[in-house]
Amino acid sequence: MKTVWCLGSINIDLFYDVPHIPAPGETLAATGYREGLGGKGANQSVAAAKAGAPVCHFGAIGANSEWVIERLESYGVDTMHIALSNEPTGHAIINVASDGENAIVILPGANRTLDEKGLKAALSTAQSGDLLLLQNETNLQPEAARIASEIGMRVLYSAAPFDAEAIRAVLPYIDVLLLNQVEAEQLQESLEQSLFELSVSHIVVTLGADGARWISTQSGDSTETPGIKVEAVDTTGAGDTFAGYLAAGLARDFRPAEAMAFAGRAAALKVTKRGTADAIPTLSEVEAFKP
Repeated sequence: MKTVWCLGSINIDLFYDVPHIPAPGETLAATGYREGLGGKGANQSVAAAKAGAPVCHFGAIGANSEWVIERLESYGVDTMHIALSNEPTGHAIINVASDGENAIVILPGANRTLDEKGLKAALSTAQSGDLLLLQNETNLQPEAARIASEIGMRVLYSAAPFDAEAIRAVLPYIDVLLLNQVEAEQLQESLEQSLFELSVSHIVVTLGADGARWISTQSGDSTETPGIKVEAVDTTGAGDTFAGYLAAGLARDFRPAEAMAFAGRAAALKVTKRGTADAIPTLSEVEAFKP
């Protein structure tokens, strides 16, 4: 199996259980509070590691956050390329409603202080065929995608949070573009192109409860996998779980439909649990899951 390298954010997630998502100007009393490991990058690294892939994470944290490193390592993530920043560790305030929906406010903090010299040093040990996983919560995405492409790595780009210009900057270097249905519509509108016209070989569009679609732009073919119906209690991190498991599946040379089904089962299990990285299911749980 090839190694999954993740350039990604690391956040401390602060969860507040609320009756519903607050409206503008509304004050709500939370019914519960908890703290955990999060950030799209950390979530995706943990998901890939729990899926059985060797994972190396490149990122940054602030002072007094040693527990974050310990938590990542406990899930099997290699943390030797995580730097200490003068900025605070990124964090997210997450309101989770009783129906499982969420609203999130993020402070990037140390996630936007990544150093290109450190990135080059980290990726100098990567091998051709390894997989680089990226999102939009750090700096250095175009630089990382370019370096990885030159090495011969496969680059999987999870285009969240959505930023059309950030996507445009990495498109020449990526192999797989991962979007949800809303992001796919936003991208086509922003670039005034259909997905089949984009200069990337493969696109995966997640469709929520309706599953996912793999688009091969060069052949014009598409492959779909059906959704899985579960009782959702917290949708936070479902997309990251899908991305990490998809990366692990591709690192194991799964076919598109097989990789999407693998990731879809993991994401479905995730929404039945509260939390983010800590709530991502293990490989044994996913393999035992019979929807």
